[in-house]
Amino acid sequence: MDEKTILVNLQRCTGCWTCSLACKVGNGLPDEKFWLTVRTEGSGEGIDRPAGVWPDLHMSWIPIWSKSCVRCGGRLAEGELPYCVNACPNGALSVGDAAAGECEALRQRGFRIFKLPAWENAADNVVYASKG
Repeated sequence: MDEKTILVNLQRCTGCWTCSLACKVGNGLPDEKFWLTVRTEGSGEGIDRPAGVWPDLHMSWIPIWSKSCVRCGGRLAEGELPYCVNACPNGALSVGDAAAGECEALRQRGFRIFKLPAWENAADNVVYASKG
């Protein structure tokens, strides 16, 4: 992993969009522009609708960085975390050496480590960790 690679621990992500909003505000993006969005994985019938039938409902989220993401290169050069990583209230995001260490620890605990498929047209330097 290089210093700009972001690791997303999907077991910690709660779909709060704090990462996305921190990116938007920190980078001064206009209202209609997002470099990071959070997809709800549920029933597919709209935002934040769970899949399954009561009482067996389930839902999860996956942050997706666009290829426009600049990884807050200036912040990293100054020893600061990217806006998204710094703002995550659940510690679901890490970057650089911290991401590499956490990735290995999660792998040893049985987590699956993966990247999004090319058809997602997402940023390259993002890896995801999911339990099972």
